[in-house]
Amino acid sequence: MSIPLDNLGRRIRDLRISVTDRCNLRCPYCMPKEVFGDRYEFLPRAEILTFEEIERLTRVFVAVGVRKIRITGGEPLLRANLPELVERLAKIDGVDDLTLTTNGLLLAKHAEALAKAGLGRVTVSLDSLDAEVFKDMAGRDHDPDAVLAGISAAEAAGLGPIKINCVVRRGVNDGTAIELAEHFRGTPHVLRFIEFMDVGTLNEWNLSEVVPARDLLEQISERWPLVPVDPAYRGEVARRYAYADGAGEIGLIASVTAPFCGDCTRARLSTKGELVTCLFATGGVDLRAPLRNGASDATLGQIVSDTWSGRTDRYSEDRSASTADLPRIEMFRIGG
Repeated sequence: MSIPLDNLGRRIRDLRISVTDRCNLRCPYCMPKEVFGDRYEFLPRAEILTFEEIERLTRVFVAVGVRKIRITGGEPLLRANLPELVERLAKIDGVDDLTLTTNGLLLAKHAEALAKAGLGRVTVSLDSLDAEVFKDMAGRDHDPDAVLAGISAAEAAGLGPIKINCVVRRGVNDGTAIELAEHFRGTPHVLRFIEFMDVGTLNEWNLSEVVPARDLLEQISERWPLVPVDPAYRGEVARRYAYADGAGEIGLIASVTAPFCGDCTRARLSTKGELVTCLFATGGVDLRAPLRNGASDATLGQIVSDTWSGRTDRYSEDRSASTADLPRIEMFRIGG
């Protein structure tokens, strides 16, 4: 099957697989605790794709052009026996990069098993090193030291290069960005600052709370001079900068102030088996139903190809008052 191009000439290359909609944090920009309390009903097991189904669909996506797989959630390490899925996906011919995004709280426990199963690297979310600020951003009474322990375990297991993602929200954790940068300077890890985005409909997003990436760049470069680095590949979401003194690099993801829709090659497979073609999508195309009803791989591949070929997504470039009230899938169901 030929590799499909969407209506803007973008090919499919990346697949993000959400293996669970559950999480052990309640970050206000994703799963605010006021909504996702103890009585919130997550998807029942029967509605969640099995490992066998995920493996089969991944093979279908690889057949139409996907080369990079990222396992996400929710918090993916809450999914029981996750190394089994990693092992299945690692054996698929054509997968060049197998990664996982996690909040890191359970990473110290699972890093070695994930590495042995064939995982290549991890991205870890860490919004502050300040304990109180971390709790505000996490929505739960956890400590950043647990995340740092997970990062250390991942490094020891060979799950690198490790990327550290920090969502920056004005008035909450923007004052601790320099401390975070200083901590990871001189390490092989790449710290990436992400602008606060209007993902989903529940995080009470307001443009006034967005700290523009250029402001962070100026703030950090005043302390430690930075030089731009070329993208590692077309469609890389982070703009890369290296410390002039050779102490590593940082990345800036500016989806709000400098959208990168034009190079987007990412598809998402939701927890319940929907193909979603944009992080800000209003819905997805059901793959679970035809899969469970006996559709062939060729039929499933045609659904994926046709869906991608019809894609016109460019939400971040179109973001305006007219898009503010659109219904959007919550991020915990489709990964970041």
